[in-house]
Amino acid sequence: MSSSGSPVPSVPPTLVVGDDGKARCAWGADDAEYRRYHDEEWGTPLHDDRRLFEKLCLEGFQAGLSWITILRKRPAFRSAFHDFDPQQVADMTESDVERLLQDAAIIRHRGKIEATIGNAKAVLALDKSISDLMWGFAPPPSGRRRPVAWSDVPAVTPESTAMSKELRSRGFRFVGPTTMYALMQSTGMVDDHLAGCWRAG
Repeated sequence: MSSSGSPVPSVPPTLVVGDDGKARCAWGADDAEYRRYHDEEWGTPLHDDRRLFEKLCLEGFQAGLSWITILRKRPAFRSAFHDFDPQQVADMTESDVERLLQDAAIIRHRGKIEATIGNAKAVLALDKSISDLMWGFAPPPSGRRRPVAWSDVPAVTPESTAMSKELRSRGFRFVGPTTMYALMQSTGMVDDHLAGCWRAG
């Protein structure tokens, strides 16, 4: 995966065959939680508004950290942020921020916590669903060459840059182009499973 939400092995191999006989992108082969995420989530089209909001927030929290840290803390994040219900998150107050800054089960970063609350307010202010907004930037699948090696996988694309610009104009934070490309990978807006991976279509 890329540096945000998409783990990349520092040294090839690009694919690893698991004990179930399936070839996987190497980053999803060893750790059990990564393997589940690779097999069940990464690259799978996601249109549910609440879960898209969750991914948006978690990708922001991931900045500077490994994605496996976020995955392991995801249950705690869901508890802390009302299962990412935008209305309930938008209603959170400064006292909630101070409380979460003491919660070791999540990432205790004031800017990211405040951005999550602000992003919930931005979601509620949208003139369309967050799914319709985000998926409007998904490139057409036809014509995309499936990556063969990690060097074929970009960190930023014109589409992720355009999505970032649009979200920022609507008041969202921690939505840089690299973070948005990782979100596009995670939510199936693009499919970057390597050629030969069992998830590759």
